[in-house]
Amino acid sequence: MTSKERVRAAMRHEPVDRVPVMCQLAIGHYLLNTDVTPVECWFTSEGFARALVTLCQRYRFDGILINLPGRDPDWMRHVQRIQTAEDGSQTVFFRDGDRAWCPADDNVHHQPAKGRRRPALEEVDPERIYYDDPHELGGLKYPYYFGLEPYEPDRRDYWPDYFFRTIDLVLQQVGSHLSVHSEVFSPWTQLMELFGYEQGLMAVLDDPGKCHAILAAYTEGTADLAVRQARRGVDAVLISSAFAGAGFISPRQYETFVLPYEAEVVRRVHDQTGVPVYTHTCGDIGDRLELMAETGTKGIDTLDPPPLGSIDLADAKRRVGDRLFFKGNIDPVNTLLKKSREEVRADALRRLEVGSPGSGYILSSACSVSPRVPPGNLAVLVEASEQFAAQRS
Repeated sequence: MTSKERVRAAMRHEPVDRVPVMCQLAIGHYLLNTDVTPVECWFTSEGFARALVTLCQRYRFDGILINLPGRDPDWMRHVQRIQTAEDGSQTVFFRDGDRAWCPADDNVHHQPAKGRRRPALEEVDPERIYYDDPHELGGLKYPYYFGLEPYEPDRRDYWPDYFFRTIDLVLQQVGSHLSVHSEVFSPWTQLMELFGYEQGLMAVLDDPGKCHAILAAYTEGTADLAVRQARRGVDAVLISSAFAGAGFISPRQYETFVLPYEAEVVRRVHDQTGVPVYTHTCGDIGDRLELMAETGTKGIDTLDPPPLGSIDLADAKRRVGDRLFFKGNIDPVNTLLKKSREEVRADALRRLEVGSPGSGYILSSACSVSPRVPPGNLAVLVEASEQFAAQRS
């Protein structure tokens, strides 16, 4: 089987020659383990695509998750100069006074010249909301616009052509044989980012009606983007709903503020394209697996085990494994970062033993692979999958 076929079969609970392997990597891991500079990674489609493909091939992963949008190829028109420090970090000085500090091992930090002020709940007009992306040039703004030159985007023509460029580049390079996935932020995540997490959580208590109107507006944009990504040719779309676990909201709040909106995104992608959608939620989700399944999602990504989360893989398989595929469950900190190569292999073999029956399992780190995980600890994952398959043949 090709990697593309292997992942597709696993997502459908069909037989596979071996369990596919596919990890989401932190941006810092790309920066530390490729020749792509921080500025290239953050601000060019070509740089990020090269980082994605390079490490996917090095670790022999079966798929790639594209979790940054495509970049404006003419972005340098905004730049006054770029400064590189001795530690490899870079700072972009924009002509309007904004700065972007790009660490050598972490996410970019946008520093607007006038500072950043989040809107108050009463200031937000749902009619002016569609989709927000914190990783676009300049970071978050309200009302949102792409780039550094303010304007009011028209919902009927919202997306710049370049927004899909990284998808196009990766598909051109490896799309024939690797499984290529895209990402959208869930309406709930966008609500939290709009106000900040503390104020966002207060907002759903202070004015749930206003929050529902905002979530409905974000759902329109999220579904639109997800459908466009699917039509671009990706094999699956991931809804990033990182902060919808028990560390933030109760099952009742999940059912009220997350489930119906994610369900609508999933429905539209499935109905309009047939491309599978799955969901990324970090941390403690053991009390809401059945609710997550009610969204219609085809799978769950992360499945953080204790102590990071609450998922026992065998229990999850019993509860919703007939309806969903699973991707993850290897502790990215206490196992991948801190343990030896052979300890990682042993852990992976245990996950394969539990997750592989009936197919529907992709071996992966639970959440993102942290920047300083030893490359050998990732390379061993495919070796473990091959070893497990050989033992069962």
